[in-house]
Formats: sequence, structure tokens, C-alpha cells
Amino acid sequence: MTNFQAVPVYLSQDADDTALVGRCRTGDWAAFEAIVQRHQRVFHTVALRMLGDREDARDATQTTFVKVFEHLDSFDEHQRFFSWAYRILRNECLNMLRARRSTEPVSEQLPAPDGPMDRLERDERRRRVQAALLALPVEYREVVVLRHFAGLSYAEVGTTLGIPEKTVKSRLYTARQRLGERLLGWEAQHD
Repeated sequence: MTNFQAVPVYLSQDADDTALVGRCRTGDWAAFEAIVQRHQRVFHTVALRMLGDREDARDATQTTFVKVFEHLDSFDEHQRFFSWAYRILRNECLNMLRARRSTEPVSEQLPAPDGPMDRLERDERRRRVQAALLALPVEYREVVVLRHFAGLSYAEVGTTLGIPEKTVKSRLYTARQRLGERLLGWEAQHD
């Protein structure tokens, strides 16, 4: 048995999410507002880490919730709502990255909030981590974001992405190695 705090939260939310979707389908708009409030922060964080731009992340998150609302009738209650909605968010982020690739380079910096000088080092470290994260291929970036920024367990990441838990672990290992090489000058360990 694992001690991940995210596991009980997500398991208890599954039933709540399914109930909220049912209420939405009967025209209860407050239920959809509850869904948005429940998932908006995590989705925005994921989009920000995937896209590296606050405005794009906000747009992707908003568009995702519009599409979730428009397609609630296609949601299968035997699935996890988070996984279903995450796939919509992921597609939005990938579409934005594809569109950006042809028009502009990916920003390596997030706008830093104004703060005192003692926060400068922490902000620089955050920018370097974000740049290293954005340099990862999407399949590695998303496992890092879901595991470390969204707080999902290995099993939850696998379910969300539709890949085996073993693949999640393998991708995380590779992603961490690449991040270590970029951020700390590690050399990849080869057997």
C-alpha cells in the first residue's frame, strides 16, 4: 500500500465528479461550476508547465472547460473524469505547441512576479527548471508534470495517459536523467 496523499483525494473525487457530471446533464449549472473550481488549479498548472506561457495556459484551460462542457454527454461514467478531461487539456496544449512551432520559439522563461532581492535566486532556479522541462519531449514532460506538479501516483498517471505503470516509471526515469543532465551537468548512467 502506498502513502501518496493524492491517491485518497482522487479516488474520493471520482465519485463526486461522476455525480456532478450527472447533475450537469440535467441542467444544473452550479454543478459545472463546482467541476471547474475543483480542477481549474491543477489543469492550469499542467498547462503552464506544458506550454511555459501564462496566457497560453489560461487559454488552454478555458478552452478545455468549454470543450468538457460541450462533450459531457460523451463522458463514460465508468472512466475517471479527471483522466477524460485531462486528455482534452492535453490535446489543447499539443495543438498550441504545434501552432507555436511554426510561428514562434517556445519561451524559456515564465514571467517572474516582482519580489525582493532574496527571491531572485529562487526565481532564477524556477526559470531554469521550467526551461529544462520545456526542452523535454512532450511524452516525458507530461509524466513529470502529472507526477510532480499535479501530485498523481504512478498508477494515476498511467490511467490518465492510457499507458502501463511500467511505462510511466520508465519515462519518469528518462525525464529525470535528462533534467539532471541539463540542470546539474549529470552524465547519463549507461549500463
